[in-house]
Amino acid sequence: MNKQLIQQVLEIEKQAQTIHDAANHDAAQMQKQAEQEAQALIKESRAKAQEEAESLAADIRANDECERILTQSEKKSRQMETLASEHFDRAVDYVLEQLSRKE
Repeated sequence: MNKQLIQQVLEIEKQAQTIHDAANHDAAQMQKQAEQEAQALIKESRAKAQEEAESLAADIRANDECERILTQSEKKSRQMETLASEHFDRAVDYVLEQLSRKE
C-alpha cells in the first residue's frame, strides 16, 4: 500500500505541476495580450490627439484668416467712406455751383 500511496502522491504532484505550468503559460499569454492591447490603445489615443491637434490648428488658422479678412474689409470700408464723403462734398459743391449759375 505504501507503494500505491507514493504512486498517487507522484501522480498528484505531476498533475499539480501540469496545472502550475498551464497557469504560468496562461499568465504569460494574458500579460502579452494586455501589453498588446495597451499599445493599441496608446496608438489610438495618439492618433486621436494628433487629429484633434490638427483640427484645432486648422481652426486657429481659419480664425486668423477671418480676422485678417475682417481687418482688411474694415480698412477698405473706411477708405470707401472717406472717398464717398469726398465725392459727396464735391457733388454738393457742383450742384451749388450749377444752381448759382442759373440764378
